[in-house]
Amino acid sequence: MHRPAITGTGVFTPEQGITNAELVVAFNAYADRWNAQHADAIARGEVEPMAHSSEDFIVKASGIEHRYVLDKTGILDPEVMHPLLRQRSDDEPGVMAEMGVDAARKALAQAGRTGADVDAVICAASNLERAYPAVAIEIQQLLGTKGFAFDMNVACSSATFGIQAAADMVRSGSIRSALVVNPEICSGHLEWRDRDCHFIFGDVATAVLIERAEDASGPYFEIRSTRCATEFSNNIRNNNGFLRRTRPDGLADRRDMQFMQNGRKVFKEVLPMVSQHIADHMADEGVTAADLSRLWLHQANKTMNDFIGRKVLGRDPEPGEQPNILQDYANTSSAGSIIAFSKYSNDLRDGDKGIICSFGAGYSVGSVIVERHA
Repeated sequence: MHRPAITGTGVFTPEQGITNAELVVAFNAYADRWNAQHADAIARGEVEPMAHSSEDFIVKASGIEHRYVLDKTGILDPEVMHPLLRQRSDDEPGVMAEMGVDAARKALAQAGRTGADVDAVICAASNLERAYPAVAIEIQQLLGTKGFAFDMNVACSSATFGIQAAADMVRSGSIRSALVVNPEICSGHLEWRDRDCHFIFGDVATAVLIERAEDASGPYFEIRSTRCATEFSNNIRNNNGFLRRTRPDGLADRRDMQFMQNGRKVFKEVLPMVSQHIADHMADEGVTAADLSRLWLHQANKTMNDFIGRKVLGRDPEPGEQPNILQDYANTSSAGSIIAFSKYSNDLRDGDKGIICSFGAGYSVGSVIVERHA
């Protein structure tokens, strides 16, 4: 058996960003247009007028102040309200592969490796731009890696589930190294016309390189243990898919074809599930709260992370113990905890331990206990 280790990380950040102020102006303009179009029905009391959004509402509800996106022009156009991406030919790299390759090359550079040193690529994301061929295989070709590649989807937990799959293969000896790549174009599945969620998501791509610890050429994080769990729930759902056109109303502009969630139920059910999952994982591995130097949590909502941090540590986290990138990147689905890990891990010392954790639709939760080796 071999010891798997994270030897490199990379983050691709889109050039375009949207502030809460910009988002509110666009949404309120859309709301005014909608209210004008439905003025008669509103006057008759048949429908409720669409309420305005505000910067204070967004920050209070989520802790988000900004997000990066691949295209802001369509999102901020009240007549469009979704990103506008150019059509690519089948001979061009797909947009998810392009993002993933950028993040992967950064991870490889940090580890002192090239694509030729990689045995497997896992593209793990909450949405994939096509059913086949696998985006992972396209990334494999663009990077010039060996072996095999495949896609996987466990919504917001895709990254940690991908890490477990890669770590298990490295540990067993079937491969020496793997890239887990998480290209997330969350702006594509967000309903920007819904006040309750129009501020939640942003776009990004992350990558981690996992190798045998004995092969590491520099500092690394040994993957001490991984644990994943799922429990079915409809409280976070997206009904879009390849069978859409086979159904009578499949071509309609249906609300359920974009991101949907019952936020109050998610809070009530996910928080205890995640907190208990981490506590059980720590207990089984003989890790106590005092042993932890850092928590890199899924970046969905600041209130959720604060709650989980208190439950895991038994106190309020100290500054830096539970880094948030949510205010800058918003919720980037599976990539959020990896962004936090990539940006806030190099300061740890030899022997320091931490937990990477992601959670979301499914429900799903994945945790990874790591130890720094400088």
